[in-house]
Amino acid sequence: MSSTRRRPASVALRGVSRIFGTHTVLRDISVDIAPGEMVALLGASGSGKSTLLRLVGGLDEPTRGRIEIDGKPVRGIDSRCAVVFQEPRLLPWRTLAANVAYGLPTGTSRSDGEAAVSHWLDVVGLAGFENHRPRQVSGGMAQRAGLARALARQPGVLLLDEPLAALDALTRLQMQDLLGRVQQEAGATALLVTHDVEEALVLADRVLVLRADGVAGAGIAVSLDVTVPKPRDRTDPTLAALRHQLLGELGLPGRGISTDSLDRQEALT
Repeated sequence: MSSTRRRPASVALRGVSRIFGTHTVLRDISVDIAPGEMVALLGASGSGKSTLLRLVGGLDEPTRGRIEIDGKPVRGIDSRCAVVFQEPRLLPWRTLAANVAYGLPTGTSRSDGEAAVSHWLDVVGLAGFENHRPRQVSGGMAQRAGLARALARQPGVLLLDEPLAALDALTRLQMQDLLGRVQQEAGATALLVTHDVEEALVLADRVLVLRADGVAGAGIAVSLDVTVPKPRDRTDPTLAALRHQLLGELGLPGRGISTDSLDRQEALT
């Protein structure tokens, strides 16, 4: 499988802004993402994280600026990308294997497709559950199948839109470890939207904090490199210091707080 996968792609955003009517969501975003890098996007709800993800995948178009993958512009839905959403979005009448096969690139032969499906189900820990349907497995297992479906596309860029947000705390920790291993196995560049500061620090090579500036829209307020070797120990004192720094940037000095708390704080003001 590793010999046939797509190589990781570079991503470049140049002066990207997105305006809806009179409302500016993103303003003048410029960032380079190296092949194989995992970058996490943090910020309060409404700061444009998911909008930015959609722009990279070609699900939306910037009002100004340009986006390139491997030096070629993104125009429309881009086959070089695969998306994992907050919900698995599996077809309930299909088996897990059939759902994963739905993500295979057009033109994949039957034998290659079966091998790819088996490989990615094994990678995400679902070997033996090929013939189960979504209603027969847990939420965490369904999300694993959604991840396997995305990886079956052999993406150069993996777009992760809060893929673990709907899971219980224990399953989420387990899936964070899995996601880190799988991204390295796939060799894909990854852009992760999350509200969880610790999740960002455990998984990402770099963390970008998006911060809104009133009607001017959100820009990149902080770009923080995370140089702790992977896999990471959550109790590493370096991560604790970075967590404190990020929470301060988000207006939440303290420890063990996610930006969900910031969203709740904003809702009360």
